[in-house]
Amino acid sequence: MVATEQENITQLFEGIRQDFPLLQQDMRGKPIVFLDSAASSQKPQAVINAIDTYYQESHANVHRGVYELSQKATDAYERGRALVRQFINAPSDEEVIFVRGTTEGINLVASSYCRKFLSEGDEIIISAMEHHSNIVPWQMACEFAGAKLRVIPINDRGELIMEEYEQMLNDRTKMVAVVHVSNSLGTINPVEEIIEKAHQKGIPVLLDGAQAIPHMKVDVQKLDADFYTFSGHKMFGPTGIGILYGKKKWLDAMPPYQGGGEMIETVTFEKTTYGNLPHKFEAGTPDISGAVGLGAAVEYMEKIGHEAITAYEAELLQYATEEMQKVDGVRIIGTAGKKASVLSFLIDGAHPYDVGTILDQLGVAVRTGHHCTQPLMDRFGIPGTIRASLAFYNNKEDIDRLVAGVRRAAKMLLS
Repeated sequence: MVATEQENITQLFEGIRQDFPLLQQDMRGKPIVFLDSAASSQKPQAVINAIDTYYQESHANVHRGVYELSQKATDAYERGRALVRQFINAPSDEEVIFVRGTTEGINLVASSYCRKFLSEGDEIIISAMEHHSNIVPWQMACEFAGAKLRVIPINDRGELIMEEYEQMLNDRTKMVAVVHVSNSLGTINPVEEIIEKAHQKGIPVLLDGAQAIPHMKVDVQKLDADFYTFSGHKMFGPTGIGILYGKKKWLDAMPPYQGGGEMIETVTFEKTTYGNLPHKFEAGTPDISGAVGLGAAVEYMEKIGHEAITAYEAELLQYATEEMQKVDGVRIIGTAGKKASVLSFLIDGAHPYDVGTILDQLGVAVRTGHHCTQPLMDRFGIPGTIRASLAFYNNKEDIDRLVAGVRRAAKMLLS
């Protein structure tokens, strides 16, 4: 019998868990079921090895040293940038800015772009499902400039109401900043349409790609995004490193976000001139090992392949959704037609924290609370959810243990 395509994909991922050392240990005396990848993913041995090798064999500060070790470190650092550029299909390395993560990427744009282009009476559009990191920086920018923050509403399924979005766009709109994939709902937003509608009025768009980049192919040129930002630690790389992609025309026009070493061309006490991209936005000694580890994570994901990752995780999410719907009293929050691998739910009559605590005792790691999306929780009239977030190192056995744990928690808390 010829194996189906889905069977081949499942077989491909059966051994991948072995690449992740932390997943080989127990939690609470039981084999760990890690279902909190939306908060931070685990790291494969290839990434750990790359960082270890860098520190053992080639650590030095980058760009300014003429000695061989510094040149090796510089090559390793810039190789990480080049790998990311290829990964997201950015036109050039100079449009790939290293930041600490998605939060800093958004803050950089909110600060630098808005200092240049935002004035009193202008408007910025975000959505009702944004992470706090894509709300607070824009609130701060609006408060500074005297501008107004507008919010695209969502329906009960957790989908953007696009008719409302189109009506919001006007001559005062200076930026649209939306999440590509919701960290709380798993909703995959229609970002191509969002960008197209904004560009028809000459409005730039920033996409928060933190939850999209681990699960699907992102092509910034195909999307035509003006800015795209994501974090290394959510895509199997190290913490403290991330990427802001920006179109050169915007990055050239924006003032530096921070001042210091590395980002300058000349300095006198009277005046400073700034360096070229990308260094203009990379003040100080960078996270060199983070860039090396991020490059290794890119290579690891590329080796597996985006199509296989997306297909496998879609199968897992469908299985998890179907199995969870069989549990009495469970209500799934976020039922959009297009979702990535996030399953948020509640047990009627039980507090999410209590459920999460019981699951922890069973060796199942989930996230409970508002997931840094308090306005979204207010929209649904709930304090928070239990969130199981999947990655390609999970399997159906993990789902079965989650569902069994939820049944046990419901029995303990509601009986």
